[in-house]
Amino acid sequence: MSEWKKVKLGELCDFINGGAWSDKEYASEGIPVLKVTNCKNSGFALEDLSYLPYSLQQKYSQNELRLHDVIIATVGSHPNLVNSSAGRSIIVNSLVIGFYLNQNAVCIRTKDSNIFNQLYFGYYSKYYIFQNYIQMRGKGAANQMRIAISAIKDYPMPLPPIEEQNYIATILSRYDSLIENYQKQIKLLEEAAQRLYKEWFVDLHFPGHENTKIVDGVPEGWEKKKLYKIFTYVRGKSYTSKELANEGTIMVNLKNIQAFGGYNRDAEKRYIGSYKDDQNLNKGDLVMGVTDMTQERRLVGHVALIPDFNESATFSMDLIKILPIELSKTFLYCTMRFGGFSKMISPLANGVNVLHLKPEAMMGLEMLLPAKEIIKQFDNYFNNIFDKILNSQSQIRLLTEARDRLLPKLMSGEIAV
Repeated sequence: MSEWKKVKLGELCDFINGGAWSDKEYASEGIPVLKVTNCKNSGFALEDLSYLPYSLQQKYSQNELRLHDVIIATVGSHPNLVNSSAGRSIIVNSLVIGFYLNQNAVCIRTKDSNIFNQLYFGYYSKYYIFQNYIQMRGKGAANQMRIAISAIKDYPMPLPPIEEQNYIATILSRYDSLIENYQKQIKLLEEAAQRLYKEWFVDLHFPGHENTKIVDGVPEGWEKKKLYKIFTYVRGKSYTSKELANEGTIMVNLKNIQAFGGYNRDAEKRYIGSYKDDQNLNKGDLVMGVTDMTQERRLVGHVALIPDFNESATFSMDLIKILPIELSKTFLYCTMRFGGFSKMISPLANGVNVLHLKPEAMMGLEMLLPAKEIIKQFDNYFNNIFDKILNSQSQIRLLTEARDRLLPKLMSGEIAV
């Protein structure tokens, strides 16, 4: 690499600042907006999106994202902190083409693809030498530092022959193509689970519904029970910042709850303190958020099923673990998430800036329970879907690890191309 010509990045690329829009400009639907919070190390988290009305399409068209654009977060926590965001880089894929980029990030786009391959730069932006360079030029407090765009423009970019750039980009993009396919499979599987739940328990087209009597609007054999008869719960672990580290026990926390339900991978922390046996988490365990800082109550009262970590895990005080008495965890999860029951629980949380849900406040609510045989049949279907989701998540992690091991070797020239 030392023999390659070095050119300032600002001479090779255009830099487009993310748009700074007021809250009044947002709408309930329209052009999807990509924020720094949607850009994770593992990819794009699109469960919680904001929108601009289509009437503003022309006004902010310069912020529209194209395939293989490189997004770098210019504001965020210091890289020394766990889950830091400043300097984080991500490549635009088919999932977010046409989204508009929000503030606190910059879009970088090569000027001449015959000189500088856009996708090659996307991968180079994840190279630790580039990451260290821009992150060390951030200024401000540890929990809110800012990286000047001028500092990124000044980076002396090694410029290998375009043929080598193209080859490296092709090799690494094969991994990302597979990752993207698995992400799409997960989305389709979750949609299939939701459709199945709606068909059986909302539309009441469950197996054998043709021969089941409806009594007072409820299928015969179904019953209503209060939540305290359906499940108990365990509170999460209280901890201090000193008990968080880069190694230790996995700690599932509020950031692992997707907006309105579901599990968000790669937001786990590492915990080096102690915890009780009943605060242990295993594959398929059910957790619920009991705090929230969003006005829309996107997290509080909402649930997630724990994936297979292949190691010990616990959970933070912002969550509770739900322990069904008779009901299965999977049916309870689907009823909470797909049956709208979490939206009945969510308003029970109180607070001004931070919402808190006292778990005992929901225990008097009633839930309609189908006949046990119907639940058993549903669980068989859902567990098959859930296992496929877990397998896809596992494949994504393996591919990501393989790509990330290969990337520095290609960029440094350790592996000749």
